[in-house]
Amino acid sequence: MEKLLPFTIKDLGKITNHRSGEIKFGEKMITIPPNADPFDFMSTTEAKYVLLGIPEDVGIQANYGRPGANSAWKSAIKSIANIQHNRFCKGSQFIILGEVDVREEMLEAKNLDYKIMAERLQLSKLVEKIDKEVSHIIFNIIKAGKVPIVIGGGHNNSYGNIKGAALAKGKPINAINFDAHSDFRILEGRHSGNGFSYAYEEGFLKKYFVFGLHENYTSKSVLDIIKKTDERVRYSTYDSIKIRNEKQFHQEIVSAHEFIKSDYYGIEIDLDAIPNIPSSAMTLSGFSIEEVRQFVTFFGKHKNAAYLHICEGAPDLGEEKNNHLIGNLIGYLVTDFVKAHQ
Repeated sequence: MEKLLPFTIKDLGKITNHRSGEIKFGEKMITIPPNADPFDFMSTTEAKYVLLGIPEDVGIQANYGRPGANSAWKSAIKSIANIQHNRFCKGSQFIILGEVDVREEMLEAKNLDYKIMAERLQLSKLVEKIDKEVSHIIFNIIKAGKVPIVIGGGHNNSYGNIKGAALAKGKPINAINFDAHSDFRILEGRHSGNGFSYAYEEGFLKKYFVFGLHENYTSKSVLDIIKKTDERVRYSTYDSIKIRNEKQFHQEIVSAHEFIKSDYYGIEIDLDAIPNIPSSAMTLSGFSIEEVRQFVTFFGKHKNAAYLHICEGAPDLGEEKNNHLIGNLIGYLVTDFVKAHQ
């Protein structure tokens, strides 16, 4: 496939740290053989989960954000390759498909200024090109009977995940989004702030729940739009759960699950909802890492969980000496999902 850069057995060997007496995921994960059709091959394997990277931040730039999310995939896959293969989770459950080839779009975006309207429109067009590739790859992974685990890039990629999953399932799907922001903004050209609203408008997204909205960063217009679509779009706020204690974390998880569980659903995790995680919209106030892990575990348990997407983390925006920590966090979330889902 032209817009997919396969992850080879040689690539895997380079990032796996071998140690006597230990078995790492990188020694057991499956890669696509050279010259094989990736989707035909994966349909013949027992491994259930497919790792896909999207090393881009074009959608973030189109949304006035700070670039850097393109670096998450590289950090994450290195951490995942060095997780211990044991009775709790096995590397042999994973196929590393590779990454969406966004080199051309990233190069073009480098020379565009979002503050100039004409150039911002060009950024949106680049996002649309990425949308097509993401939705096509997600469609093929699910049609092959596998579960995509998508890592990296901006939250604009929620659109491609939802569209690809909906087309593969033959009907609209639901989504649960762990996020400080709704990403349900107006249809003003594609960017990282309107992936869900575009998927909703185009009929790929049936029900949508935003978990942990930050009240200070949600506009009146978005709240008004959500109010008008209450049968299909709902939210809880971080402030009501953790600051005013009006609602309980676990009860809100159960309530959100009741809203979406009747159909296939995608699990969307925006790392900017966690304090001090380097991202385009980094926060000092938010849910803990333990809570996001519990969230992924809870929603991953259900048979209708169709995919996991972890986005917006930006190791390149963090401390140079500790930029591996986002990869470690993503590794925890990936294994939490798989342990729950199987």
